[in-house]
Amino acid sequence: MAQAAHAAQGNVFDANSSQIQVEHDKKRRQFVIRLNGSHDRAVLLYEYVGKKTVDLQHTEVPDAYRGRGIAKHLAKAAMDFVVEEDLKAHLTCWYIQKYVKENPQPSVL
Repeated sequence: MAQAAHAAQGNVFDANSSQIQVEHDKKRRQFVIRLNGSHDRAVLLYEYVGKKTVDLQHTEVPDAYRGRGIAKHLAKAAMDFVVEEDLKAHLTCWYIQKYVKENPQPSVL
């Protein structure tokens, strides 16, 4: 029975799917994944705290989508941005701290 419930959830949203697209809204300083069409959104917010330093402040995934690896996609996109733009990252968000510990990138801290 648990297997059937998991399969049904997978039909709604699969976080391992290559269809996940992280949008970078530079004007609002956030990374966004649209869930369930565009009704729900997962976001990672950041601020510039210097010319070449960004503070990765907060990651938020709606309750219904938690535990599916969605925040990891946001964290990867944010860290890729930091590397590509040759920035330093300040990690206020506890999830990003955890992500970096599991995926070390010492050149950006």
